[in-house]
Amino acid sequence: MSSFHDTVREAIYSTIVSTGAAPSAADVAGLHGADIRDVEAAFRALADGHVIVLHPATHDIAWAPPFSAVPTRYRVRIAGTTWHAPCAWDAFGIPAALHADAVVEATCAWSDEALDCGVVNGRASGHGVIHLLVPAAHFWDDIFFT
Repeated sequence: MSSFHDTVREAIYSTIVSTGAAPSAADVAGLHGADIRDVEAAFRALADGHVIVLHPATHDIAWAPPFSAVPTRYRVRIAGTTWHAPCAWDAFGIPAALHADAVVEATCAWSDEALDCGVVNGRASGHGVIHLLVPAAHFWDDIFFT
C-alpha cells in the first residue's frame, strides 16, 4: 500500500475515534484536497487488504475494525464517549486500541440477556464467553456473517 493509502486509513480512523462516525470518500477527499476517485480507490484497496469493510457494492464504510460505523449490539463506552463494535471480539479491541478502560454494553446473541463486561485496569472484566462460529482462518470468507 502507498503512503496515500496510509493517509486515507489515518483519516478514516481519526474521524471514527473523534466523531463516532465513518467519513465518506468525499469527506476524506475534501480534507486532503484529493480527487474523490483516488480516495474511492484507496477505500477499495483498504477493503481488499482487510483493513476496512465496505457496504456491498458501495464505497461506504461499514466497519473499520475494531470500530463499526453502524449501530450493533456491542457498544463500548470510554470516558463518556460511545462507539459500536462489529462483534464481541472487537468490543474489547476498542479499549485496547485507545489504551483505555471501558464498559462494554452487549447482549448475548442467543438469549439477548445483558452481559456485564468491560476493561478495568487494562484487563478484561465481567463474565461471558465469546463463541466464534467460524474458524479464524475463514473470518474473511464472509466477514458480515462471521
